[in-house]
Amino acid sequence: MRKSTTAYALALTGGLLLLPVAASAHPHIFVEARLEVLAGSDGAVQELRNVWRFDEVFSSSVLMDFDKNTNLKLDPDELKEVGKTVRDSLADYDYYTNLTFNGKAIKVNKPDVINVDYKDGQLLMFFAVKPSEPMPLKGNKLSFGIYDPTLYTSIDFPSDNELVTEGDAFKSCTQKVVRPNPDEVIAENKSTLTDAFFNDLTGTTMSKLFATRMDVQC
Repeated sequence: MRKSTTAYALALTGGLLLLPVAASAHPHIFVEARLEVLAGSDGAVQELRNVWRFDEVFSSSVLMDFDKNTNLKLDPDELKEVGKTVRDSLADYDYYTNLTFNGKAIKVNKPDVINVDYKDGQLLMFFAVKPSEPMPLKGNKLSFGIYDPTLYTSIDFPSDNELVTEGDAFKSCTQKVVRPNPDEVIAENKSTLTDAFFNDLTGTTMSKLFATRMDVQC
């Protein structure tokens, strides 16, 4: 088994430690995502629900490394181990969650569990995270996105319908999905973008300029 190797990859950044710096700017893992932002009865953000579907190549490597009994499938205990590995590994990256409240970055708490499934050759993960501090909606501007600051993983929302809000408190808000144009981002930040991408081994907050997000004004 090569479980230790896949544990790095499951962190979706660990492989970066073994790569040249320049390679960090190119995705090696591809994820199709869905994000549901839920408002509670108190009118504040309650939790963010995530669904991640991984590409077949990465999924097959996880199968190979976590299939302890070599039956060519991931049994319940093996799926649980994958979820535990990701839950522990992504804590330092806020589970790739990018939240802002009136321009201030907000961290998230560790999820209770990351549920994992393996269907049709693809790994699926389901989990919810909660903001580490209150995010009331009324009169405020909020932004929600999911991205890997190291760019080791490409996280894509296939359609705008994969970023949604739920809860009565959102009914008085306006929202829009923003998909930045890479050429425009590069042009607007050409004086700093190259240095940020290639000189910061831990990744850069500049990468979020390219990330799809949902902006909400209440």
